Amino acid sequence: MKINFINLVKQSYKEQVDLKNIFDKVIKSGSFVGGNYIEKFEKKLCKFSKAKNCISLNSGTDALVFSLFSAGIKKGDEVITTPNSFIASAAVIVHLGAKPVFVDVLEDQNIDPSKIEEKITNKTKAIMPVHLTGRICKMDQIIKIANKFNLKIIEDAAQAIGSKYKGINAGNFGDYGCFSAHPLKNLNAIGDSGYLVVKNRKIAEEIRDLRNHGMSNRNKVKRFGFVSRMDNIQAAILNYRLGNLSTIITARRKNFEIYKNNLDRNIVFFPDEELHQYNSYHTFVVQVPKRDLLKKYLKKNKIETAIHYPIPIHLQPAAKKLGYKLGDFPITEKQSKSILTLPINQFLKKKEIEFICKKINKFFS
Repeated sequence: MKINFINLVKQSYKEQVDLKNIFDKVIKSGSFVGGNYIEKFEKKLCKFSKAKNCISLNSGTDALVFSLFSAGIKKGDEVITTPNSFIASAAVIVHLGAKPVFVDVLEDQNIDPSKIEEKITNKTKAIMPVHLTGRICKMDQIIKIANKFNLKIIEDAAQAIGSKYKGINAGNFGDYGCFSAHPLKNLNAIGDSGYLVVKNRKIAEEIRDLRNHGMSNRNKVKRFGFVSRMDNIQAAILNYRLGNLSTIITARRKNFEIYKNNLDRNIVFFPDEELHQYNSYHTFVVQVPKRDLLKKYLKKNKIETAIHYPIPIHLQPAAKKLGYKLGDFPITEKQSKSILTLPINQFLKKKEIEFICKKINKFFS
């Protein structure tokens, strides 16, 4: 039995008839850049996310860039975020000439709100919490801090579509909510895509212009912009797949429960879901001793795993000029040596997850 970490082939096979029909409709329409599916997807996404304004973009990274740009982040500014995320979370800050100021994390891998205030200076302009694995950060505490110091909140919700915290959907806590629709995400395109949610309608319209060279119409350019349009074919596919997203999340949540009921919690650590949390489980990350040996053992047993992320951002070669060093964020650094991402995709069978649990428990017995 081989257990895949992800199964995009199976997803495409299951959807092949519907996808072919979508391709045919878009090709026959002749609308490839722009088109009616863009608006359809944005409206449907607003309804699903309970957001006021949704803007489709080329990627989740671009969603972060546009948020920072719209928030006025510039050279010399500081943005507070976490060092245990995908590199894009920090890279976008650096590319705008600002500095990512890292804050260590809690045992659930999300930013520790109690450590944020001590990092705030007169250069701090925003807080960028990262909802890692689909688990939303402790946003009530972060919002209080942001309000106290008049800071923007830019949610890196790339992994959190469909997640909720105290009944509120990811992306709706701050000024901007940034999402990815990369093929590996729960709501996935067949290439790079992303989207952004904002509360302010005027800001939404400005970003819509910016994503299209700054053009408000075919002949008028209000300000120099960028090219970050979602293709019509991607919007059509995402519009279709959004209809299946709740089912996908439900399946992943059921898979989590199987892990929870079968793994030896005395050895394998993962945070429980609190009453006010609703995690979409983009990934399922455990913390274990002898992580590398366990990973090799599971591979021998034909179980694919991953590590998110083995090198914290502040220790990456690209971050050398930021001035951080080993020991600056001890919890993040400790977790990077013990975290292991197990398969949780919606196509897994109960017996496959039980097999994974059996092998892990046996390894530590």
